[in-house]
Amino acid sequence: MYRKMGLLIWVSVCFTLAHMVLHTDSIAVMSVDLGSEWIKIAIVKPGVPMEIVLNKESRRKTPVAVALKENERLFGDSAVTMSAKNPKVVFRYLQNLLGKLLENPQVELYRKRFPEHRLVAAEPRGTVLYKVSDELHYSPEELLGMVLNYSRILAQDFAEQPIKDLVITVPVYFNQAERRAVVQAAQMAGLKVLQLINDNTAVALNYGVFRRKDINATAQNVMFYDMGSSSTTATIVTYMTTKTKDWGTQPQLQIRGIGFNRNLGGLEMELRLQDHLAEIFNEQKQTSKDVREHPRAMAKLWKEANRVKTVLSANFDHTAQVEGLLDDIDFKAKVTRQEFEELCSDLFEKVADPVHQALRIAEMKIEDIDQVILVGGATRVPKVQEVLLKTVGKKELGKNINADEAAAMGAVYQAAALSKAFKVKPFLIRDAALYPIQVEFTRSIEEDGVKNIKHNKRVLFQRMSPYPQRKVITFNRYTDDFEFFVNYGDMGFLCEHDLSIFGSLNLTTARLSGVGASFQKHSNAESKGIKAHFNMDDSGILALDRVEAVFETIQDGEPEEESTLTKLGNTISSLFGGGSSEADGKENLTESVQDEEESTSKSEKETQEELETLIGKATFSGQDSNHPEEQDDEQTEEKQAEETKKGENKSEKSETPNAQPDDAGKEEAKDPELNKTEELQKPKAPKRLKISEDVTVYLEVTDLPDLTQDEMSQSQKRLQDLTDRDHQKQEHEKAANSLEAFIFETQDKLYQEEYQLVSTQDERDKISGKLSVASNWLDEDGYTATTKELKTKLSELRKLCKDLFFKVEERRKWPDRLAALDSMLNHSSIFLKGASLLPEDDQIFTEVELNTLEKVITETSTWKNTTVKEQNNLLPTETPVLLSKDIEAKLALLDREVKYLLNKAKFAKPKPRKSKNTTTQEAQNATQEEKNATAAESDKNIPPVKETEEDTESKEVKPGEAPPTASPTQKATSESEEATLPDPVETESSEGTVEKKPESKPDKHPPDEL
Repeated sequence: MYRKMGLLIWVSVCFTLAHMVLHTDSIAVMSVDLGSEWIKIAIVKPGVPMEIVLNKESRRKTPVAVALKENERLFGDSAVTMSAKNPKVVFRYLQNLLGKLLENPQVELYRKRFPEHRLVAAEPRGTVLYKVSDELHYSPEELLGMVLNYSRILAQDFAEQPIKDLVITVPVYFNQAERRAVVQAAQMAGLKVLQLINDNTAVALNYGVFRRKDINATAQNVMFYDMGSSSTTATIVTYMTTKTKDWGTQPQLQIRGIGFNRNLGGLEMELRLQDHLAEIFNEQKQTSKDVREHPRAMAKLWKEANRVKTVLSANFDHTAQVEGLLDDIDFKAKVTRQEFEELCSDLFEKVADPVHQALRIAEMKIEDIDQVILVGGATRVPKVQEVLLKTVGKKELGKNINADEAAAMGAVYQAAALSKAFKVKPFLIRDAALYPIQVEFTRSIEEDGVKNIKHNKRVLFQRMSPYPQRKVITFNRYTDDFEFFVNYGDMGFLCEHDLSIFGSLNLTTARLSGVGASFQKHSNAESKGIKAHFNMDDSGILALDRVEAVFETIQDGEPEEESTLTKLGNTISSLFGGGSSEADGKENLTESVQDEEESTSKSEKETQEELETLIGKATFSGQDSNHPEEQDDEQTEEKQAEETKKGENKSEKSETPNAQPDDAGKEEAKDPELNKTEELQKPKAPKRLKISEDVTVYLEVTDLPDLTQDEMSQSQKRLQDLTDRDHQKQEHEKAANSLEAFIFETQDKLYQEEYQLVSTQDERDKISGKLSVASNWLDEDGYTATTKELKTKLSELRKLCKDLFFKVEERRKWPDRLAALDSMLNHSSIFLKGASLLPEDDQIFTEVELNTLEKVITETSTWKNTTVKEQNNLLPTETPVLLSKDIEAKLALLDREVKYLLNKAKFAKPKPRKSKNTTTQEAQNATQEEKNATAAESDKNIPPVKETEEDTESKEVKPGEAPPTASPTQKATSESEEATLPDPVETESSEGTVEKKPESKPDKHPPDEL
């Protein structure tokens, strides 16, 4: 019984939790694969692990296009259709303008490709603005915010619940300004960005998640070649398992090499084919006009070029045709694959460049790559595959992932991992920062009596450094306010054209205030430098978290006993300007990057040693905050001890790198005799107290100024106003359509037989007249009326026709409802008759229960006969007295009474019967127990004899079991009596034991059927 109650409680709790989950405001998360031409949306919600969202046209991908008409916005396929009619109001390929100044070469290329758009500079930032009209200007971030908001609407309709959190994919070559622009666009749409994930990383994650079992301790190198609409990237990823502190052994992907080309993609191929078709049309000389000077005609040719390019991927030739291209002249031309490949021959020569770049950065050979996998729509071009296959030297190219949806699925998996509402299997990611970042500062020095300004550079993040990661730089020689600059590092790996597209190499200027005041406040303390804490988050965006002045002072009181490790660490810190000696201040320790990363290139080590010299007057500290796959503590400590030895050797040559206080004396600590000697010779060191004083920082973004709070609020308001306007327009259209549909349907119903039966001619004429008036009003003034007026008019008409529709609806329901009531009365009567015929000993129902059921049956039958008779006496046009809701109420009452008795019969226990032989058998059992006890006492001195199994069972009486049965001889003498005894039936007691109770023998008459 208790077990059943526990199970019931557990089921109730599960149902409650499920109910709470289903009614949570927002538990689903989404991802948006933000391509230059298409967006793919995926969601995760309870019951739907990972699924691609379908748009309103039931397609799995949606064009990145926004059409801005006077009072209407169109998105996706609707906007693309509009571009063929009015290309000036349709905005596409927004990704190429994010985070760009107006004079950027990429903006000039955009103008050349889309001359129908007017681009102006936004003051004072100097970024790009689309000039729609003299009053309307939209930035690419605002248009992208509209696209992201539309993506959320599609996702919410698909998930049937609100969604706010998302992960967005961005190209791996995006710099800091471009990444911040994407985040700002999402903020304008009211979305919360969990992470910006590189599209190549998202593809690699999707590939690894579905091949988790194939990943082991042996490294597997896979190259993903992604040629999309606007750009091409090649990424080398290493898969292997690694040990973590929290999750044990888990799979991991590490980005090893990246190569890219910003302008190599399917769009450039389409534009060249478009120009080829335009040239053919001009050569036909069907008109004197140049088709290139007409944006509408060129938009039609672009759409046709896209189609022809797709068809030529599977065919050797195809016919391009456009109806009414220019001046109602139809265009038709045959294009072969060879012609197409000749048009794009220089583009195909660049296909292999990203592969070579990625191999060079990863320091690998093509033989080290296990597999090359194709991603992106443009990789379907046969010539691209031919050149790539020849470059990599493989037997075949991998096509075992969905080239269109892999990034969206990988991003939504990461969204689920970042969300608190879902729990997924860990898959570790070591992404890489493509561009190096350094800190620059100046310091005044005096040499031979002449003051000079020395310019210092310290690399903050090396190229291909893993992130997310935190870094700390310590300035040791400043005692007053100063400034430093955060810029990009050596960008020599970019060609001149890519460098001009990249934009400003300066990121941020940080001006510190309060440094001098902190030194005056702690004049008696020892300075440990000014520490600047940097953080590159999951999105690859760098931020200066805080700046603090750190001091150390000796605490008054008895000195604290120090270990040899602490003494040696303090000695090295004092010699080389290291960080705090506090063991728990991990962020303030000047650590070397080599100790944290599993592999460091030679150039990184040389730069690290240069950073940690006293000549630079600044100490460098790195902290990897999101890599549980670091090596074991013993291995790390051995490496740190080796670094300490190297630092001690280099100190003689003025090369003095910093060391970690906690690990500097590991090797000396291994010799206990040496430790004892040092403790006897050196006095106890005093207790040191660390003091941190926050320093005020004034940041000035120099690459591309961020939007101010007012500008962001204005953009959010503009987008929200447009969304509200669209919603109001949709509501207005919905109300107008509902009113129009009601008028036409009701006018048609007035001529149907079932409606004419329940209404008079006057009633129908009145309704028809009102409908005609409403129809005329809708044609003349309806589309200028407000939504409220339309809804009011519809409500008046429905109220007018309410009685008519009610009569018809009731007559439609009568047959089914009355048949169900007759069936229930019949079955209830049979049940009542059977229950009444049960014998008194087997009766499980009380007299009150049977009388109650009989009363309900009688009253229901009487009500039904009376009401049906009364309804038959009424005219069809009169208000009916037989209502479907009353019939349903009678059905429910009768069903409730019958179900109550059925449930009682189902769980009722049969009553035990008392026969004449019961008393005699009990007396015999008692006498037998007394004889057995006497025999046991008298036979104490007699050696034991072999007992039968039945004798043993008769002597062992356990709690909850039946008393001992009679002996075999007694069973033989009472065989006739035993025939009337019931067999024991096992039942479950409240304490969980098994009880045996006599089961009553059935009577001679057959059992009743309920």
